Amino acid sequence: MAIIKNVKVYKENELINATVITEGNLIAEVFPSSKIIPEKYSTEQIFDGNGQLLIPGMIDVHIHGAKNYDMMDGSTESIQAVSMACAETGCTSFLVTSVSSSLEDLIQMIRQTKKVVGKEQGAKIAGIHLEGPYLNIEKKGMQNPAYLRHPDLKEMKQIFDEADGLIKMVTIAPELPGGIELIDFLKKRGVVIAIAHSNATYEEAQDAFAKGATHITHCFNAMPAIHHRAPGLVTAALENDAVSVQTIVDGVHLHPGIVRLIHKIKGPDKIVLTTDALQAMGVGDGEYIFGGHQVTVKEGIARLQDGTLASSTVTMNKSLRLSNEFGISLQDSIQMATSTPAEILGMKKFGLIEKGYIADLVLLDEKFEVLTTWINGEKY
Repeated sequence: MAIIKNVKVYKENELINATVITEGNLIAEVFPSSKIIPEKYSTEQIFDGNGQLLIPGMIDVHIHGAKNYDMMDGSTESIQAVSMACAETGCTSFLVTSVSSSLEDLIQMIRQTKKVVGKEQGAKIAGIHLEGPYLNIEKKGMQNPAYLRHPDLKEMKQIFDEADGLIKMVTIAPELPGGIELIDFLKKRGVVIAIAHSNATYEEAQDAFAKGATHITHCFNAMPAIHHRAPGLVTAALENDAVSVQTIVDGVHLHPGIVRLIHKIKGPDKIVLTTDALQAMGVGDGEYIFGGHQVTVKEGIARLQDGTLASSTVTMNKSLRLSNEFGISLQDSIQMATSTPAEILGMKKFGLIEKGYIADLVLLDEKFEVLTTWINGEKY
């Protein structure tokens, strides 16, 4: 049990001073600080939040690595390192995310992930996000062209059979031969079908949405720019109310004006803050090998030798801070990092500080630095 008093939380669209009580892995009570803590809890140890902000644990639907560890390297150690790095930066659940690779390397990553699930040393694994390999070479970004290929339902079935239900999101380029058939395959398996690294036209994108795609990975990045006579994938996504989008809010991938525009069109219930972080997250500038490429990180920006952006080094707490600094309200920014990804992934009872919800909580200071993280009601 945890009694967390003297914290600011959002309750019914208002930021209030509150006390939060957890029992087991659930939130038992949330009430104003002015209310006396019930007698039945009088013997419990009290944690004083000193008036700081308490938010639900953040959920990262797209992360590749952290602390010098790449989750595609085929080891449980790397996955655990990312789990701990996430917890330290306010993220309590994440999707282990692949890059385009050989089938053998992907299967190895899936097998190592299965070994870690339920034994995480930090943030919880909410599933796997397959970013590729069925992506368009014309919009490859940092994806290694040696591994990009057209959709192969036989191969994908083998991947799903190996994953035992862990795959929650798949990013594809629907305009590739077999793309629509792949959407049908994925829809039947109940995963989030995302689009990126795609050169889809407006019409091709709308067809993909009609068939079952519902999400855009790193919106605006690795896809055609908007043109008034060729509106493309981004316009189709922004126009379609059923489609949600990921945003890498790091001050590099998206201009603040674009972040505000996406928010104005989509609202906080259709935008997800994500890191898309590589192993340089939490380490800093230097040289890295990522996705088979040499990547240089300078001033926190990761690029290939030709200047192409290669994932990011941002953390979820920094993304939250930047979203707010860019003009998105604090409440909306928090929603974009918590309840919106929970809803998209079908994670019931996650993403809110409400009675009966999972007690994944994060205490932040005024600079959005993480002071304390609770996972399943336990202090990390």
